[in-house]
Amino acid sequence: MQNEDNKITVLVVPPLKEPYIKEIDTGLESLQKEVGGNIEVTYPFDDNVGIICNEEGKINGMELNRALYDDNGKMYDIIAGTFLVAGLGDENFISLTKEQTDKFSKRFQTPETFMSLDGEIIAVPVKPSVKDKLQRMTENRKDQAKPPRKPPDIDGR
Repeated sequence: MQNEDNKITVLVVPPLKEPYIKEIDTGLESLQKEVGGNIEVTYPFDDNVGIICNEEGKINGMELNRALYDDNGKMYDIIAGTFLVAGLGDENFISLTKEQTDKFSKRFQTPETFMSLDGEIIAVPVKPSVKDKLQRMTENRKDQAKPPRKPPDIDGR
């Protein structure tokens, strides 16, 4: 669903981090800002979504992010740099539905790193760092924040 103020809700997938939902402007400049350069769109899923990534991510040496797999589970490509998952309208990108957001958040939940093993590149799941988990917990609790407790005085009062 697209907002009337030309914003859409997308899934942002940064390298080595868990994905998150973000509302962004629909314009080209906004998309380019999110992925760090000229955009390229790929349509690897049967769902009505596209992956928006940096067109020159691999050439420019951006950090490898997530693998794409064929129907047989064989890796056929790796996306470099931060990418977006957006819904597809008739002519433009649109907001992801709740179902799409849930599905692709789960699909890209686990960050990956890549290594060569016996001449083949493989994806290795990476657990998010404790720092990232603490940051997410802190962000999730901002709305529920209680005023800080006053520490006791030095003399115990």
